[in-house]
Amino acid sequence: MSLAKNQIHEVTVESLSSDGNGVAHIDGQAVFIPGTAPGDVIACRIVKAMKSYAFGRVERLLSPGPGRIEPDCPACAPCGGCGLRHLSYEAECAAKTGFVRDAFTRLGHFDQEVLPVLSSPLSERYRNKVQLPVGLDENGHIVTGFYAGRSHRIVPCSDCKLQPEWMNRLAARACELMEEYKIIPYDEANHTGLVRHLYMRQGWHSGQRLLCFVLNGRTLPHEEALCQRLQQEFSLTTVLINRNTQRTNVILGHETRTVLGSGVIEDTLAGVPLQMGVHEFYQVNTPAAEILYAKAREFAGLKPGDFLLDLYCGMGTIGLSMKQDCGKLVGVEVVPQAVESAKVTAARLGLPEDAASFFCMDAGEAAARFAAGDRYPDVIVVDPPRKGCDAATRDAIVRMSPRTIVMVSCNPATAARDARALCDAGYCLEQIQPVDLFPRTKHIETVAVLSRKSASKSFIPVSISPKDMGLSKEKDQPTYANIRDYVQKTHGMKVSSLYVAQMKAECGLETQADRSGDKKQPKCPPEKREAILDAFRHFGLIGEDGTEE
Repeated sequence: MSLAKNQIHEVTVESLSSDGNGVAHIDGQAVFIPGTAPGDVIACRIVKAMKSYAFGRVERLLSPGPGRIEPDCPACAPCGGCGLRHLSYEAECAAKTGFVRDAFTRLGHFDQEVLPVLSSPLSERYRNKVQLPVGLDENGHIVTGFYAGRSHRIVPCSDCKLQPEWMNRLAARACELMEEYKIIPYDEANHTGLVRHLYMRQGWHSGQRLLCFVLNGRTLPHEEALCQRLQQEFSLTTVLINRNTQRTNVILGHETRTVLGSGVIEDTLAGVPLQMGVHEFYQVNTPAAEILYAKAREFAGLKPGDFLLDLYCGMGTIGLSMKQDCGKLVGVEVVPQAVESAKVTAARLGLPEDAASFFCMDAGEAAARFAAGDRYPDVIVVDPPRKGCDAATRDAIVRMSPRTIVMVSCNPATAARDARALCDAGYCLEQIQPVDLFPRTKHIETVAVLSRKSASKSFIPVSISPKDMGLSKEKDQPTYANIRDYVQKTHGMKVSSLYVAQMKAECGLETQADRSGDKKQPKCPPEKREAILDAFRHFGLIGEDGTEE
């Protein structure tokens, strides 16, 4: 039977696909139906028919499945963020275990058992960060909310169940104050208006709170009064302004300045002390992330003399949480701010550079350099973006032949692909453990451990330095003094730390500190400007086009 648009069929939903849609079959053809639960019996209207599958919608719910519940958020359907809010949390966890099992079976061709998902300690109010677009509702009032699926239409949401209540209350109060001060929200279509997003972040253990206004401009009208009122009402640790004047979907611009407070908040993750502004990546569910890190540490099985290589290390939290178990840690990350944060954290932990080193470079490039040398890691941890590890990184990992590989992934499909490639090259997949960092959504984190099939490997003492990585000591540490020295040696001119700070602020590398009160500061001359930018490129702070790498 050929399916056609607008046909109505009675079907039973059999399972959920990895994107959270229910799956039913009509005469052997799969039909994907959003908002359904396994066991639901529904009247399904076909909305799009393809050659071998179709998409449908619920016309009538005839009989609910055992895991179905009534959604408790009126915005969840148009918002789409909580794609599994119509399931009980137990049913959601079972479905997510199935997502991972399906990926490793169907895409990775493994018959390995997938362990039941480790659930989040909190299934509501767990997010420590939120970025809310700002716009106007149909009555012309300023609102925040979330973009509807596959659009930039704001769905107003006064009480998102995933974020702490104070964030919802602050968003509403900020909208009231913006109307009071006649501040216009951003109009994406016309690239007009001022306030684009409200960005809020919380230190989960410390309780410290951050608010950032993302502006299509430099300043807010009545900025000091507005920010002070919000700081006092919501006990904010710091308030920031981020400038993003580009026509772009990227939320944050490069330039951020501090209005109130220190510009950062502090917290701990798995015992690692952290400082965060707005640009640093930090897992949004702190309690569940600590479960994930504990499982990764268990899987690593480190020994006191081991060398641990942490690829895609971000702020270094995974590797630093394992440092007490091994002799040497090297972290690699492509984002300069994250690398600097990792170095600061290591110093705060009292770790010398020969015990914990962090390098700013592409993971594949770093892995290739280690593979070409004679100092190989015993254990490698990888935590790549959704696209997974590239072929060059996987090949270099295999050439380094670590005893153990721990894979952390936010995408079961690419995790299964990477695990298959490593197993085809001589590794054995030992365990697969899903961990739910994103309750009520379709997303799931996975940690897997692989071991080398051949256990024979000679011990090589490990002592990694910047020189071993193909980096000079100078190039690894872009301090103010080293930048000034480079400019003088290369361009024959002296530059002040003030000029370096001005150029760092211009490039979005840091917020310039004003130490002179109301005194007018001299501006960096054009010739010195170009020399300092050349130094930034030399130290890897910016790319060849002058933008932050």
